[in-house]
Amino acid sequence: MTSTSRWHRWKQAVISRWLSWQEAIIFFLLEGIPTPLGRVIRRLGYRTIFAQLGKSAYIRVGVHFEGAARIKMGNLLSIHPGVRIRSLNQNSTIVMADKVSLDRGVDIKSNRGEIAIGKQTYIGPYTCLSGGDIKIGDNCLIASHSGIYANNHGFADPLRLIRDQESSFKGIVIEDDCWLGSGVRVLDGVTIAKGSVIGAGAVVTKDIPPYSVAVGVPAKVVSHRKVVAGKPADEISKAVAVIRQEEAV
Repeated sequence: MTSTSRWHRWKQAVISRWLSWQEAIIFFLLEGIPTPLGRVIRRLGYRTIFAQLGKSAYIRVGVHFEGAARIKMGNLLSIHPGVRIRSLNQNSTIVMADKVSLDRGVDIKSNRGEIAIGKQTYIGPYTCLSGGDIKIGDNCLIASHSGIYANNHGFADPLRLIRDQESSFKGIVIEDDCWLGSGVRVLDGVTIAKGSVIGAGAVVTKDIPPYSVAVGVPAKVVSHRKVVAGKPADEISKAVAVIRQEEAV
């Protein structure tokens, strides 16, 4: 390692530590101010540390942030007490669009890549989003106690501790207008296509086609939502093609 690269890494570490201390001090000073005055003061203070904070974002007392400089939040956001939102390093970002609602106890942890949550998406109590790239579309509903895990531990070598083996990060995509029931688990590498419904307690290990209803462990498609008139022709064609292909198997 050259002296230049060592200097660069040291500089980045110092900057990161300073930003962490800065946000910790601001959160500590602003957390206990009673509402509604506290809401106004916190909003002004938060704008100095977050990468983006939209208008009328409602962040309740008791929300924990880490890596605020890598967190972007849209307008009319609602974050309830007990939520934890953590960007753990310089290679991770978290983006929440307008009117996202995070209910009590939601835990979002970005280890690398980007976790992005689309407009008007609701995430229910005590749901966990963790790992690498996670993209959740607009108008999604994710019920309580669900888990979306965009990483996986290696375990092929029995002579090494599992925790010491390399992890993989393939990423997860949940497209627009999906509904995940309570206790659903979505594993790394999965795409849940637009308009799909996942039944409570299901474990999604493979891609789910558009407008599907899937249940079970592992999740299997049991029916398809009716494709209604007014949808774009290319969406209808894509959905019908996938449905026919599955039914032919």
